Amino acid sequence: MAKNRFRKIKQGNKSAQKIDTSSARAYAKSATKIKAFLTDSFMLLMPIMYVVFYLIMDGREDFEAHRLAGWIYILAPLVTIQTLFMLKSAQTPGYRAYGLKIIDETTGEKPTAGIILFRNLCAILSFFSFFGWIMMFFRKDHKTLHDLLSHTAVIDTE
Repeated sequence: MAKNRFRKIKQGNKSAQKIDTSSARAYAKSATKIKAFLTDSFMLLMPIMYVVFYLIMDGREDFEAHRLAGWIYILAPLVTIQTLFMLKSAQTPGYRAYGLKIIDETTGEKPTAGIILFRNLCAILSFFSFFGWIMMFFRKDHKTLHDLLSHTAVIDTE
């Protein structure tokens, strides 16, 4: 690909100018994404945690004794449910409540199943690293680490 020269751009050569379509998107704000995350936590995560704590693990003490297995029992259904919601409408219940939608950054359409699954698995890793979620406060497009890794974006549909 040829390098764009300032002289060509200054003279008005339209073929030399790069068109950036990503700046035209209405990226979701950090506060709205946090509200949607909290809504999803209470609607999806809390029932799963209740079932794992009291029906599968037989109480908090058993969960404490087998912490790794407990978190796998919690996170596997959570990733599956979130992936199914995003496959259907590119929205989780929290995203729908706040008018957010996930898109593939390169096409602008709903991501494929593999990309959505990869994004949700990376979201868990970025949650435990804590850095992945803090990134959205320092970026203009409010992307998190899992959005960057999967080339997705959360946009505001309203």
